[in-house]
Amino acid sequence: MTLNLCVLTPNRIVWDSEVKEIILSTNSEQIVVLPNHAPIATAVDIGILRIRLNDQWLTMALMSGFARIGNNEITILVNDAGKGSDIDPQEAQQALEIAEANLRKAEDKRQTIEANLACLILLLFYGKIL
Repeated sequence: MTLNLCVLTPNRIVWDSEVKEIILSTNSEQIVVLPNHAPIATAVDIGILRIRLNDQWLTMALMSGFARIGNNEITILVNDAGKGSDIDPQEAQQALEIAEANLRKAEDKRQTIEANLACLILLLFYGKIL
């Protein structure tokens, strides 16, 4: 048995296909969704979505939003998303260097928090390839 997973951003459909299982970061915990999961609606946290296709696992970076699960259908609406296979390692490294430079230049608490968050997001999303 499978689940239909649809990942949407305001600009595009990132994923629309059947999967065996997902692991999703919500605002309170990570949840595993298998076929016949109880219906829920939840906030989605910034983090990694893990997708199982048969014996293969794929990853996707998600930038907060909402998910609805029910009747073996999962709809995830997020601000932005990117498949791990679509990430350019050089661009990811450059983005991390810029975020780290912004952290060093931060002059107040707000700038420090924003720069730390940017570094954390980049490391979460791209850490496996840097």
